[in-house]
Amino acid sequence: MSKNHRGSGIRSLPAHGRGTCAICGKTNIKTLWEKEVNGQNANVCKYCNAALKNKARVEAKKKTPAAEAAE
Repeated sequence: MSKNHRGSGIRSLPAHGRGTCAICGKTNIKTLWEKEVNGQNANVCKYCNAALKNKARVEAKKKTPAAEAAE
């Protein structure tokens, strides 16, 4: 099968979705994920998006056993 429409969703974005990541500071990287950073919404790269998700998952996992033990 052909891949004619791959990336068509970001072609309409400025610079085809590329810019500077608000967290790591890498330039000319795809910043397609909007996250809240220091109280403001900012676009981040996929690596920082994954790091934020993993950090939230670990924190949620830490809170769950502590809440169960207190009951």
